[in-house]
Amino acid sequence: MYNKVIIPGLIDPHVHLRDPGQTHKEDFYTGTSAALAGGYTTILDMPNNRLPITTLERLEEKIKIAKEGIVCDVGFYFGSMGDNLNEFERVKDKVMGLKLYLNETTGNFLVSKNSLENIFSEWSGGNKPILVHAEEKRVEDVINVVKKIRTPTHFCHISLASELRMILDTKEKGLPITCGVTPHHLFLTEHDVKIFGPFGKMKPPLASKKDVEFLWKNLKYIDVVESDHAPHTVKEKNSDVPPYGVPGLETTLPLLLTAVSQKRLSIDDIVRLCHTNPARILSIQQFDSSNYRTKVEVGLSEKYTIENKSLFTKCHWSPFDGWRVKGKVKRVFIRGTEVFENGKILVKPGFGKVLLPNRQ
Repeated sequence: MYNKVIIPGLIDPHVHLRDPGQTHKEDFYTGTSAALAGGYTTILDMPNNRLPITTLERLEEKIKIAKEGIVCDVGFYFGSMGDNLNEFERVKDKVMGLKLYLNETTGNFLVSKNSLENIFSEWSGGNKPILVHAEEKRVEDVINVVKKIRTPTHFCHISLASELRMILDTKEKGLPITCGVTPHHLFLTEHDVKIFGPFGKMKPPLASKKDVEFLWKNLKYIDVVESDHAPHTVKEKNSDVPPYGVPGLETTLPLLLTAVSQKRLSIDDIVRLCHTNPARILSIQQFDSSNYRTKVEVGLSEKYTIENKSLFTKCHWSPFDGWRVKGKVKRVFIRGTEVFENGKILVKPGFGKVLLPNRQ
């Protein structure tokens, strides 16, 4: 009998399911299946689709498609490049937050520094945060805007010690900011790029060993571990211009559980980083989480090897292929229904619910 531990269903506030528009990489069914296999019962999907989700019509079409395919609960973000401010009020009752890209990444939907204040001003009011992809100098640009317009702001996938120092200093001053880190920035360094080649190309890029050590040292001040699940096909990654991003929904929890076995963090840390804080930041009342009808059963002592061939994600690869981990997702329940057991999805497409702000 394996050493069983029950934790609440995990919440990933940062995934890219590619649906609609790029379903050869991932779709709502395969992406949410990967989520269940990784212990996630709620995930939040980013707006940088092939046609970015910057209008009500595109958002409603995406939600309609999602309802037919999801097997876990999914919420959505709206996107902006500063030219759709009139859409904000139309979508606020349908999304969990606004996502802004201040550096080059997949889709290249960049926001200029000059647009930031207008976007923050128009979005402010209510409790829906603005999430930002901001690297290096752009972190400071965002902080300066938050000082003026105190909209709750979440810094996604922080990777550098210099960035985290700025954020921690600002948090100490009482500004409404939070931050997340990814498992690839916790468990990999810039030296791994030589091993992975294009499969190690991501944004932000992998950082130095000193940066990684700084993230671990300050993990208690970091709010969230987010997978930044960003699938691309093997063919695309092997192309002359490989896209940024790596998948992560199925490997995040096993990596964190392995770190628990190494006494680098605790189960309580995982719950804080992957459930409690994401729920608080995004005002998510997860279905039945209080009485653990939405839960994950983990075999804490079970060892296994991560293998590409066993992944549910449509891209079928991971930078952690071949890694030996300790701690395996055995069963997952949502609202009392068993949805996953021992590598099998037990519910049909459409079982999951679309998450709406401030509603169960």
